[in-house]
Amino acid sequence: MIRIGLTGGIAAGKSTVAAHLVELGALHIDYDVLARRVVEHGGAALPRIAREFGPDALNADGSMNRAWVAEHVFGDAAEPGARERLDAIEHPLIYKEAAHIERDHPKARVVVHDVPLLAEVIGEIPFRFDHIITVEAPVETRIERMVSTRGMTRTQAEARIRSQSTRAEREAIADVVIDSSRPVDEMMAAVDRWANAEQLL
Repeated sequence: MIRIGLTGGIAAGKSTVAAHLVELGALHIDYDVLARRVVEHGGAALPRIAREFGPDALNADGSMNRAWVAEHVFGDAAEPGARERLDAIEHPLIYKEAAHIERDHPKARVVVHDVPLLAEVIGEIPFRFDHIITVEAPVETRIERMVSTRGMTRTQAEARIRSQSTRAEREAIADVVIDSSRPVDEMMAAVDRWANAEQLL
């Protein structure tokens, strides 16, 4: 198995690269999906989140109050260390889910771990990566994408960017950098050239 770590700043175009790698035959493990799974209704993380952050973190039906948690973890109302407290609950559960997926696909030759926060967790994540790709775009481009396609305000978009690692930190752990400010066909051509050179897919 060849394990690839895929990362990038929010709204940088990482999902586009992930989809292309799947088209080329890779198994894709999406950590955003896993993060949602552990906090979905009945998810293992919810009781711990309620204990850590209080009952306002949950809706009346027991589901996670995403807006409240986002504001109190990433927004102006966030207390120091709030994100670290949430990560300490969610991350071990997410890693466990990812390991299950790998075990369920023993014949997969190339596995892409799509981890938005890879630079932040590279020292704790229980996987070794043969390659790390980061997908990057200018901050202003990313803000415009979040405002136009995700319904965020500029303030919310800027706060989310500040909550993540910097481009320099992501590039420091990566051996491949994909520039998503280029046209999509050029981006995919760059991915193809790298994959072919490494004889990955």
